Amino acid sequence: MSADGAPPFLSEALVLLAATVVAVPLAKRLGLGSVVGYLAAGAAIGPFGFGVMASGEEMLPVAELGVVLLLFVIGLELDPQKLWRMKRDIFGLGTAQVLFTGLSLYAAFYYTGYSVRTALVAGFGLALSSTAFALQILQERGQLSAPYGQRAFSILLLQDIAIVPLLAMVTILTPFSNGEAGPAVWMEVLTIVAAIGAVVVAGRYLASPLFAILAASHAREVMLAAALLVALGSAGLMHAVGVSMALGAFLAGVLLAESSFKHVLEADIEPFRSLLMGLFFAAIGMSLDFVLLVDNIALIIMGVTGVMLIKGIFLWALTRGSGSSNSDAMRIAVTLPQGGEFAFVLFTAAVSNRVMPYQTANLLNSIVILSMLLTPLACLLLDYVAARLKARGVENPMIETFEEATPTVLVVGFGRFGMMVAQILTAEGLEVRAIDVTPERIAYARRLGYKVYYGDATRPDVMAAAGAGKAALIAMCVEDDRVMGRAVEVVRDGFPQALIFCRATDRAHALELERQGVDYQIRETFESSLAFGKAALESLGIPPERIEEIEEDVRRRDEERLAIQLKDGILAGSDRLHGITPRRRITDRAVVPSVETSDDPVVAPVKGQDAAKV
Repeated sequence: MSADGAPPFLSEALVLLAATVVAVPLAKRLGLGSVVGYLAAGAAIGPFGFGVMASGEEMLPVAELGVVLLLFVIGLELDPQKLWRMKRDIFGLGTAQVLFTGLSLYAAFYYTGYSVRTALVAGFGLALSSTAFALQILQERGQLSAPYGQRAFSILLLQDIAIVPLLAMVTILTPFSNGEAGPAVWMEVLTIVAAIGAVVVAGRYLASPLFAILAASHAREVMLAAALLVALGSAGLMHAVGVSMALGAFLAGVLLAESSFKHVLEADIEPFRSLLMGLFFAAIGMSLDFVLLVDNIALIIMGVTGVMLIKGIFLWALTRGSGSSNSDAMRIAVTLPQGGEFAFVLFTAAVSNRVMPYQTANLLNSIVILSMLLTPLACLLLDYVAARLKARGVENPMIETFEEATPTVLVVGFGRFGMMVAQILTAEGLEVRAIDVTPERIAYARRLGYKVYYGDATRPDVMAAAGAGKAALIAMCVEDDRVMGRAVEVVRDGFPQALIFCRATDRAHALELERQGVDYQIRETFESSLAFGKAALESLGIPPERIEEIEEDVRRRDEERLAIQLKDGILAGSDRLHGITPRRRITDRAVVPSVETSDDPVVAPVKGQDAAKV
C-alpha cells in the first residue's frame, strides 16, 4: 500500500482507464479501429505527452501477456491438420517475405550510411509485422477466417518463428563474437526441442483429462484458472528456453484445438486477452518520443514511407505470385506493412550487445510505432478507392467475391435427440457444430465420431466462441426447460440472424417456447407417439388409407388446441382431444367426408389434468 493507504499504481490505473474510455470509442467512431485508440491514449498520457505516467516500460512485460493469450486463442481455432495444410504458406510464403523484405531494407539502410551490423538488424527487424496489430484488425473486420486472412496469419506465424534465428544473429554480430556454434549452442537446441516435446505431450495427453475432471465439478472459476495455467504455463516454459512466449502459447492452443473444451477455453480467456492487448498497445504508445520525432521528422517520415512501401510491394507480389487473387493480395499488403512488437525486442537486444547505437534504436522504434498508426489509414484508403470504383461502375479487382457458403447449424445438447438431429443434417452435407455440458456424453459422442465441445448455452461468450454468430440455425436439444429458456434469450439478444428450433419436453414447455417466439418447436415424444399409434392401428387391421386420415386429423386438432391454449391457458381446448375422425367418401367430383358409424373402434378418451400434458 502507498503512504495514503491507496493500492500501488491506483492513480495510474485510473488515468489509463479514463484515457482509453475516451480515445478508443472516438477512434472506432472515426473508423480507425480500437488499436489506434489505445496507441493514442498511451501517447497522450505518457512521458512524452502530458506526462501523467512516467513510462510504459514497467507495464510492458505484463501487457505482453495479451499477445501470448491472443496466440493461444488463435491456436485453438487451428487444428493440427489445418495447420499442416497451411505449411506451404507458412514456410514458403512467410520465409520468402522475411528474406526478400529483410534484404531489401538492409540494402536501403546500408547505402544510406549505416554499418553492416546495424543495417542487418534494422532491415530484418522492420521486415517483421505486428502479429497483435494485424490480427486485431482482421478480427475487428471479421476477416481472420477469410482466405486472405488465413494467408496473412501464415506470414505472421513464420515471422514469430523467425525471431529466434534473428536473436541468434544479434549474438553472432556482437563485437568480439567469433560466431562459432560450439557445444553450448547444440545444448540450447536440444533444450528447445525437449521443451516443445513437453508442451506437445502435456497438451495432447494431460490437458483434456484435466479439464474433464474440472468440468465435472461445475466450478467455472477453476476452469478459468486452468485455462490461464495452460496458456501461460506453456508460454513460460518456452520463454525459459529462449523461445518466443507467444509461439509457445500458440503451440498449446493448436494441441487443444481438437479438445471438446476449446470453446469454453476461448470464452474464458477472451476478457483477459482483450484487456491485456489494450494495455500492450497503450504501453507502446507511451514510448513514442515526440521530441525525437520532431528533431528527426524528415528522416522518420522517409523511414516510415520506405518501410511500408517496400513491405507492401513484396507482400502484394509474393501473395499474388503464389496464387492469391488481386483483391486478397492488396488486402494483405495493406494489413501487414507495419513494423511489429518483436522489432522492439530485437532492437533492445542489439543495443544491449553493442550491435546498434541507442539513438538509432529509438529512431527505428518511432518508425515502427508510426507505421502501426498509419496501417488503419491504409486500410481505409483501400476501402475508399474500392467503393469509388464500384460507384462508377468500374469492374473492381479490390472487391472480394465469395462462393456460396454451406449453411452452419449449431446443435445445443447432444443426447439421443440431438444426435439424431445431427445425423439428419450431416446426411445433407451441412456443417454441424455441437456443444453440451456433460463430459461423459461428450466423450461418448466423440467415440462415435462426432465433434462435440464442452459449453454452456446460457453464456453469450461461449455461444459466440462456438459459432452462434455464423450459424444459420441453432437447434436447442437440451432436456432442462429453464436452461433452454435462458439459452433462447441469449440467442435472441446476441445472434438474431439464426433460426431457433427447439425440443419441447411437454405441452406446457411447447407453449412457453411459442411465447418466446422460437421459429419451430416440437414435443420430444409427439412424432414417436404418432408412429406408435399408427403401428397399433395397422396391427389391428385398419386400412392404410384410414390410418393416413386419422394422422392428418390428429395433427390438425393438435395444432388447433395449441392455438387455443396460447390464448386461454393450458386446460383450454380439451374438446379437441375427443371425437372420431370423419371418413372420406370418394366420388367422381370430390372427396366428401361421411358420417361415422358405430362399428369404428373407439378408445376411451383421457380426461382431466392428464389431458393437458399430452
